[in-house]
Amino acid sequence: MEWEGVVTLRGERELVLRAGDLFAAAREEFLCGAADLVTWSGGVNAVFADGKRPPLRKPAPRDGLAMRKVYTRQALGDPYSERRLAAIAASGADVRISSAPLAREAVVIDRRIAVLAGAESRGPRTYTVVRVPEVVDGVRSLLYATWEAAQPLADALRASVPALDEEARLVLRALSDGLTDEAGARRLGMSLRTYRRRVAELMAEVGATSRFQAGVRVRGA
Repeated sequence: MEWEGVVTLRGERELVLRAGDLFAAAREEFLCGAADLVTWSGGVNAVFADGKRPPLRKPAPRDGLAMRKVYTRQALGDPYSERRLAAIAASGADVRISSAPLAREAVVIDRRIAVLAGAESRGPRTYTVVRVPEVVDGVRSLLYATWEAAQPLADALRASVPALDEEARLVLRALSDGLTDEAGARRLGMSLRTYRRRVAELMAEVGATSRFQAGVRVRGA
């Protein structure tokens, strides 16, 4: 569908129905930035889980198409997500992980079209399709700079789980088991205050955004 200027779509369903073909039509470059694997995949495709509509189609790897994707460390939140990222990279995309948050989750297609995801809210998320050349160029420049400065996926995966001592492993195991702070402190023989301090320190150390995520990231490590 050909549009001029700027069009705002409300919700994932409208994005797929009205702009889904734009994604698959990439010929030269598909540049994607996302905080995690939900915005341009899981969240969008979930609204068509009933099978009544094909999911958001992504460009197939082809000669001459540069597929560049940058995610934040939130995308490394669990083994399943890490396997999905590895599969995306294996399909031909150059996947990188940014330690800094993205200014905006966006996709730029062939330097001609930008799709910007609005902030998450209680209502339908908005997606703005932009065809204004100056705006598309600005979005691409910022997104490409973030991708270029980010860490290659293979390096990020190797560094995603830091060396941990036995106490740290026990604390994280308590988190992955879903224990309350009180129960975790009792299991490890710590005061509640010490346990909570160690949890906060370890979440920062492993780059987790939730306690459960911190436990899952090192489960079995």
